[in-house]
Amino acid sequence: MLVEKNVPLQACNTFHIVARAHTLVRLRSLLDLQALLANPDWALAPKFVLGGGSNIVLTGDVKPMVLKVEIMGRRLVRETARAWVLEAGAGENWHEFIAWSLAQGYPGLENMALIPGTVGASPVQNVGAYGVELQDRFESLDAVDLQTGQLFTLNAAQCGFGYRDSVFKHASKPLGLAGRALITAVRFALPKPWKAVLGYADLEKKRVQTGINNPSAQQIFDWVCDIRRAKLPDPALIGNAGSFFKNPTVSAEQCQDIIGREPKIVHYLLADGSAKLAAGWLIDACGWRGKSVGNAGVYEKQALVLVNRGGATGGEVMTLARSIQTSVYERFGIMLEPEPVVV
Repeated sequence: MLVEKNVPLQACNTFHIVARAHTLVRLRSLLDLQALLANPDWALAPKFVLGGGSNIVLTGDVKPMVLKVEIMGRRLVRETARAWVLEAGAGENWHEFIAWSLAQGYPGLENMALIPGTVGASPVQNVGAYGVELQDRFESLDAVDLQTGQLFTLNAAQCGFGYRDSVFKHASKPLGLAGRALITAVRFALPKPWKAVLGYADLEKKRVQTGINNPSAQQIFDWVCDIRRAKLPDPALIGNAGSFFKNPTVSAEQCQDIIGREPKIVHYLLADGSAKLAAGWLIDACGWRGKSVGNAGVYEKQALVLVNRGGATGGEVMTLARSIQTSVYERFGIMLEPEPVVV
């Protein structure tokens, strides 16, 4: 366990916003966390859990103790007739873990390639892309209660997964764990036999372009990487937190009403009759693509992504986000919900 004071956080958040942690603790094992919680000087201190920093907007220095999760490890836990069960430490890079799983011969996560962040953050957000969500491949996770120090395990039902949602994002639900739990390891059940998920238009275009009608998991991984790199900025080069807003879900009636006014709106029909609208299309239709507020801007290639054009503050990012929300609400009657956590 390494304890540091007055630590710059610009390199610890993918927006590259300048801020500092009054105290930062690097946790590299479960024992580190248990030792921290056993220390009477630290046990009751307010805490903020930080993974890869890919889903946060820092609006100032962080006064709570920052717990930087750097717990590593990858392994096959068991293999059954129905699935391979893999485990990864919470500090593992998400994309690198997927690449490793494929290299070991365990397909199933490839549609979620290149999503920034760590494995430990993936259940919090219930990350997903191109027709697959984490909950579709989730088996269980281990976490520690930061109030009691107790280690516990949750299955999928106990995590309360929803669209970009889980119990880790709520404090008021029956099992709300926001700010209370630190995830140490996550396990994934990758189903046998493997089956390609190709429902999204971008993947269908790749299938047609390449002439590969039955792609392997590695080919889908490569396609997803190509698609994301063409649409989304590399956080190492341009500060961003990926998709900034959730795709809103509306009733069938609302969807038909909007289609009547905006026939070209991008939407996806869901099994329950409702429809998911493309937030990026809504933002683009309001004329925000390429626009800026101060040093925060809307990415030219994908209106769903807000970027740091150089020296942006968290306040500028949030001012831009609120302006976009207002425009979309005034035109479509829909209030977009941000994905990142504002700190």
